[in-house]
Amino acid sequence: MKSIYKKLGATIVSAMATVNVMALDELNVAYFEEWPMPFEYAKQIGAYDEALGMKVNWKAFGTGTAMSAAMASGDIHISVSQGVPPFIVAASTGQDIQIVDVAVSYADNDNCVVASGLEIDASNASELAGKKVSVPIGTAAHYGFLKQMEHFGVSVDSMQVVDMAPPEGAAALAQGSIDMFCGWGGSLRRALDHGNVLLTGAEKTALGILVWDVTSVPAGFADENAEVLQTFLGVTAASNAMWNSGGFTSLMLPHIAKDAGMDEDATAETMATFVFPSVANQLGDNWLGGSGAAFLKGVADVFVDSGNIPSARGSYANAINTDGLEGLAAQ
Repeated sequence: MKSIYKKLGATIVSAMATVNVMALDELNVAYFEEWPMPFEYAKQIGAYDEALGMKVNWKAFGTGTAMSAAMASGDIHISVSQGVPPFIVAASTGQDIQIVDVAVSYADNDNCVVASGLEIDASNASELAGKKVSVPIGTAAHYGFLKQMEHFGVSVDSMQVVDMAPPEGAAALAQGSIDMFCGWGGSLRRALDHGNVLLTGAEKTALGILVWDVTSVPAGFADENAEVLQTFLGVTAASNAMWNSGGFTSLMLPHIAKDAGMDEDATAETMATFVFPSVANQLGDNWLGGSGAAFLKGVADVFVDSGNIPSARGSYANAINTDGLEGLAAQ
């Protein structure tokens, strides 16, 4: 892996050998707009196409649940930064998908915002009973909403929960047609112009309300295209290493902002709240090499208790595939 980290900037491509593609001649990858990440630098400069030796088709999605559906239909091979909850919903209801990488951790960039006119905060959160809230069902924001309401003792059954993608939810909060918004990214920033959070990212983390996204793939794709997948993860890991080093911000930021559809100040502000774990960290005890499977089970149990999925798997260990990361670590 050290050899990959030495290949920075424009030389990122040369860190990966071009893979031998047989049946696969194009790669379809899902991602989110207004969700800036280091991989978008590599995307913008064509590093993935060059390293893989094939065309990569990038398709923007609004929610992680839509990513799951696209993987199920065969339209998408790899989903970048899919939330753990939508992954869990799909994996628990029969879809054979696997986590192959920890994309980002972001406790401060996924939250619920209460309309300022209500004057509701952590001290009087019980007043949320009966209120109308926009929640993208089956996503990380949904999981966070359920856990926060549990913490404050507010019955979700007493609320009017409306399934809305974050952009629509933020617009509804601004218009005064809902009382609380739950979502992430640019939509969260816009919602904060019209309200306040109940818990900060640090407070959520202290309560065990973790927020992280994964790179996910259909299990069959991982089995049949292991070399392609490892190379894709390698370009991503090299991009993360560049960003984490702090020495390439001025080079990467304009490309990332352009790809995310954001201005550079908003991009920098958003990414300051993100953590991009290294390959070694991902394979460690706190992530995929240790407690990750137990955390997945905990999320699944929350969704079972809330009635969003009928049942959970006994274990989610086989929903984690670290072959690609282990291959990178061995380089």
